[in-house]
Amino acid sequence: MYEQFFGLRKNPFVMAPDPAFVFPTPAHREALAGLTYAIMSRKGFVVLTGEAGTGKTTLLTTILQSIPDTRVYSSFVLNSTLTPSEFLELAMMDFGINNVPVSKAQRLMELQGFLVRACNEGKVAVLIVDEAHKLSPEVLEEIRLLTNFNTADGNLLQIVLAGQKELNGVLNRGDLWQLKQRIAFRLALHPLPQTDVEQYMRHRWIKAGGSLELPFSAEAVRRIGQWSRGIPRLINAICDNALLLAFGAGASRVEMEQVLEVAADLDLLDSDERPERATLAPAEPVLEEEDPPPLNGASVAPEPISLPTLERYLPSQKRSLLSRWVGGKRG
Repeated sequence: MYEQFFGLRKNPFVMAPDPAFVFPTPAHREALAGLTYAIMSRKGFVVLTGEAGTGKTTLLTTILQSIPDTRVYSSFVLNSTLTPSEFLELAMMDFGINNVPVSKAQRLMELQGFLVRACNEGKVAVLIVDEAHKLSPEVLEEIRLLTNFNTADGNLLQIVLAGQKELNGVLNRGDLWQLKQRIAFRLALHPLPQTDVEQYMRHRWIKAGGSLELPFSAEAVRRIGQWSRGIPRLINAICDNALLLAFGAGASRVEMEQVLEVAADLDLLDSDERPERATLAPAEPVLEEEDPPPLNGASVAPEPISLPTLERYLPSQKRSLLSRWVGGKRG
């Protein structure tokens, strides 16, 4: 919406995972290299963890796009709230296996045949499971059994479990000890330190066609880092909405006040940082008046009773982000 105003080709802070915007922090570079090596070397089982919004899905998408189709077959399971039967069916369908058998025994034979053919073709088959911290113990056991597909040269199926930090606790459960033993690599993503927030913003700004100079004041950048806690997804949300406010006001630069408005709208402020509300003034007493007698004995319809409410004592109602933008454009 504001791209043309700021001279951009596309939205620099889009929320959807986009490999074009991957910011190569040391942790991201390590995870990218580790996952690529584990997959292509047929290591079998890899775990990637990170707080929500740190870029796990974007990184996984980047890996799949960076490996040529001539070298890999991939299955990407995004929905982790499945039964074991549904999980196996979805994984096979995303591998491109049509007409999945109803019988589990036949499904496993079909999958094994597919994995053997992929190996003979010199391709690697990789199953990526996102939101893995939500997997049930039954599905995790199903995944463990899939690691039994192997040859003397390595595993026929490479499995990547990606999830929030809770995944580590899930894998530490006693009944999943056999699964934990098969993990070849553990990789992790972390929120950005304050010193990297501006670099992250500039990286995305330039990728979207912007100039080297960010349209954010130094204080605005500092507050974005503070209120986002360095989580890329929250940085994107704050920046996108702040640019929208600036565009609506016809301003070419985002100041701290606009970032504060956005952080309040997104409920990212601590309790002691929230703007103070005006104290209600005491209501004045209302004197009741007697109705005048009807003229000539005719009945008179009662007038609607009007009573003072708290609205008259409240500050003007806070407008939403969108309404403020529309108002700014019309003004």
